Amino acid sequence: MIRKNADGGLVFYLPKRDLEDNIASIEFDTPEKWGGQLQLASGGSYYIEPQPAPERLPISLRAKRVEAPE
Repeated sequence: MIRKNADGGLVFYLPKRDLEDNIASIEFDTPEKWGGQLQLASGGSYYIEPQPAPERLPISLRAKRVEAPE
């Protein structure tokens, strides 16, 4: 799930891991294309399929963890 926090930033929540963290960056952030790789403040990285920007948040999406290169 992605939602906005009180400061207007994006927050990522993954229930299976009980992980909640601020999103530091998002690969695509335009009305036509939103999503891609999400960089979390803690250093984790997840990927959501790019799509048109949601009309409102919160939104539930499928996210895949991106493994760090070795």
